[in-house]
Amino acid sequence: MPRFKDFIELHFIVFLWGFTAILGKLITIPAVELVFLRTLIAAAALGAIMYKRGTPFWLGQANLFKIMGVGLMISAHWILFFTAARISSVSLCLVGMATCSLWTALLEPAFTSKKIKLHEILLALLILMGLYIIFQAETEFNNMLGIGLAVGSALLGAIFTIINARLAKKHPSTTITAYEMAGACIGTALFFPIYIELFAQGGTLNFSMNNMDWFYLLVLALVCTVYAYTASVRLMQKISAYTMNLTVNMEPVYGILLAWVIFNEDEQMTSNFYIGAVIILLSVFVHPVLDTYSERRKKLKQSFPEEVAVRKD
Repeated sequence: MPRFKDFIELHFIVFLWGFTAILGKLITIPAVELVFLRTLIAAAALGAIMYKRGTPFWLGQANLFKIMGVGLMISAHWILFFTAARISSVSLCLVGMATCSLWTALLEPAFTSKKIKLHEILLALLILMGLYIIFQAETEFNNMLGIGLAVGSALLGAIFTIINARLAKKHPSTTITAYEMAGACIGTALFFPIYIELFAQGGTLNFSMNNMDWFYLLVLALVCTVYAYTASVRLMQKISAYTMNLTVNMEPVYGILLAWVIFNEDEQMTSNFYIGAVIILLSVFVHPVLDTYSERRKKLKQSFPEEVAVRKD
């Protein structure tokens, strides 16, 4: 069972993830090169930590390919995420990411034995309504493309979070994250030829960074990746994937507040954005109430099935 300090740590991790969009916009190199360096540094740091702690490296060939395959999804997830923040705004990108709970509610029953809960679907539909309001207000192509990329990033995020929730019950969190970062780094490198041919400005990779870029990158790789992702995988041993992703909906709150302070993004947002964002974030606060009620009713039904049946009549 999760303890109160586990939820506090989870919210701190989500705050760090809200900060990643800020760092991604502050670092001047393109998104693909950024993801490559982030995952390379993170994989190397995690490998060093595992060596120092004496954590086993080998998990078996089947597990190795499975975990590194998740890393490929993480690579695509981050490339879409940082590209969305660059071409539109941090705020729109983070609101699109809040659809993680929608995708999790729809996909988790397909990966696990968990039954679909009506209130999770209703909250997911509430998120869709918020997104519709935001999309309706956006007329600029970059903003619409940006939020579309963010929603795609959220879909991938939901999938690998569900998979990680299962992996975390079998393997050490540090080992899982190390292999996933290595897989993401290799996946990004394999994407380079296509990227250079079709998307890279000037048809070449750009790794030119100043001192502040390196500082931001190290914070992104070591604090927001090595610590945050290792800790999140560890917490998945106690917290469900849906609760994890619903809490991640707080990422836009933290990120948008930071964007207001750093980039003055409040000047760029329409009233429809705030209406849609409030509707989306409302699901975060409503979920624990509905989940608690659902669990209590389930226990009551198991303890007093006949009494519950009478009450329903």
